[in-house]
Amino acid sequence: MFRTVLLVTTITSTWLMVWPTLAATDVIARVLIVHEGDHLTIHHQGRRDMIYLRDVDCPELKQPYGKQAKHATAAYIANREVIVRDLKRDRQGRMTADILLPDGRQIAHELIKEGLAWVQPGGSDDQALKDMEELARAGGMGLWADSNPVPPWKWRSTKPARHN
Repeated sequence: MFRTVLLVTTITSTWLMVWPTLAATDVIARVLIVHEGDHLTIHHQGRRDMIYLRDVDCPELKQPYGKQAKHATAAYIANREVIVRDLKRDRQGRMTADILLPDGRQIAHELIKEGLAWVQPGGSDDQALKDMEELARAGGMGLWADSNPVPPWKWRSTKPARHN
């Protein structure tokens, strides 16, 4: 019995030391599905939510680097527990949030640095995120290796509307 209590206490203490400081509105969730680089389904507080990463837009799956963005996101967070920060609806009515790894890194920042996402135009006041995009562009990272990458918001506007 003592060994079990000691083991649980040790695991819990270790887990708490690894996670960054949580804000009052943060929740811990498990990532169930990575649909695209910036679109996932999480499970938290007994429910499932489909969410988008805040302030970034990854290439669509049929675009160059779309599958790479999805695979990178999955490698970071698929079937793992993450911190969901500031979960709320955006102007289009989608649920958005910042998704953090246990070490405090934001997935959106990692995708931008790897050249697998754009900062959404007019969507972010985060100068650090914009600076990361500039560095990725200057370094020819990911989609910035192409001479003229097409942002997903422009790519989507050239595609016929889907009717369900």
